[in-house]
This record gives sequence, C-alpha cells and structure tokens, in this order.
Amino acid sequence: MLAGASSIALGFFFVAFVFVGLSIYFALVWQINNRRTVVGADPSVEPHKTFGLPEAFLAAGLVLFLLMNVTASIGRSPVQLTNRDLIANFLFTLFIVFFVAAFLKLRGIDIDSLGGFSKTSLKRALSTGVVLLLAGTPLILLAEVFTQNAFGSGSSRQEIVDLFNTSRTIEQRVMIIVLAVVVAPISEEFIFRFFIYGVVRRYFGIAVGLIFNALLFAAAHTHLPSAVPLFVLGGCFTLAYEWSGSILVSMAMHSLFNSVQLTFLAFPELFQQ
Repeated sequence: MLAGASSIALGFFFVAFVFVGLSIYFALVWQINNRRTVVGADPSVEPHKTFGLPEAFLAAGLVLFLLMNVTASIGRSPVQLTNRDLIANFLFTLFIVFFVAAFLKLRGIDIDSLGGFSKTSLKRALSTGVVLLLAGTPLILLAEVFTQNAFGSGSSRQEIVDLFNTSRTIEQRVMIIVLAVVVAPISEEFIFRFFIYGVVRRYFGIAVGLIFNALLFAAAHTHLPSAVPLFVLGGCFTLAYEWSGSILVSMAMHSLFNSVQLTFLAFPELFQQ
C-alpha cells in the first residue's frame, strides 16, 4: 500500500513539475511577443547591423553540410569513437566557429552586441540557465519517455555516451568531459543558436527559426532515438536565448545539461539510468 501511495504522490509531483515547466516557457513566449510589439512600435530604437544575404548564403552552406552529414549517417552501423575522432571533431568544430566569427568581423558585424555577450554577467547567465534548465527538465523527460516507449530502454544513448561508459583511462574521460562541458556548449550554441537561428529568424521570423533550428539541432546529432528529446532541448535553448538576448544563457544551459548527463554516467550506482 505504501508503494502504491508513493507512486501516486510521485505521479502528482511529476504532473505539477510539468505544469510549472510549461507555465514558465509559455511566460517566456508571451514576454518575447510583447517585447517585439513594443520595440517594433518604437521608431527611436535603432537596431545594430544584423545578418544580411552573405550571412544567409553562409548559413545555407552550413545547413547543407549538416544535412549531408545526416544523410550519410542513415543506415550506417554504429561507430566506435576513438581519441583521434574526438580530437578531429574538436579541431573541425573550432575551425567552423572561427571561420564564421572571422566572416562576420570582415562584414563589420558586432558579434558582441548581436549575441548579447556583454549584456549579462557570467554569474547571472549561469543562474538564469539553472532556472530555465530546471523548468525545461520535465518537458525533456516527457520526450525521453516517448523515446523509451518507441525505441526501447537504453536506446537513446549516443556514441559519445557509450565511449564514456567504456573508457578505460582518465585521460580519455577528461577529454570527453572538456568537450561535452566546455567545447560543445560554446561551439554548438554559437553555430546553431547565434548564427543559423539568427539568420533564419532575420528572414522568416522567430517561430519558423525556432522550429527549424530545433529540428536541425536534433538531426545534426545523427541519432534517431535521441531526436525527440534533442528537439525539445534545442527549443528550450532557443527560447532562452531569444528571451534573454544573450547567447551566454543558452551556453550555460547547454553546459549544465551535459554536466548533469556526465554525472549520471560517472556515478551510475547513485542514480537510475
């Protein structure tokens, strides 16, 4: 009887958790919409230089490259990643980030102002990221439940997760942690949220930009069982960036999310999978 009562209590708690999360993100959407109306009606507001056609062509090239990578991964058997693969991925990702940043600088675009890097402090971005990630957690869990029911238990693990679980050296685990907690959040948020979303938003609006960006973010990870949770996660990151006006917030959320995932993997005896 106690077990049944506990299950009911946990069920009510989870429903309340989902309701709170949805309420917070609906509030973000409402504030974003109201703010756009106010800013759009104020002729004194002079926007800084934003993305133009050259950036649109560059973004289209990046999207095409990502989609080609997704297409090439279809039907491919799982690959056992190695340290060399991790280093190559790290260097290639940095190359893309620096190439895009250099391109924008040559075009005279102020990356700091456009991405809101100096709009908020690192401490505030981190605290905001914690709150918004907690609010998005029940939505991600719902997506994970859907994934588990559709593909079976444990199917949402990606290759990098399997590599972390099977790694035998501390050097390899440290490399994975650095990539997941530092490199991936900075580079992926810069590419997906700041640049690609920024370009799509510029020409097609926030709604189209958010949906397209979340779909691309999920597809780019080339792991079908993780697609639904990654789509929800990408949507939360995009809303956080749009609402806060600072890419640092979504970077903080991304880093925190990956840190929690690695904590679960590093201490499986303390948590259920």
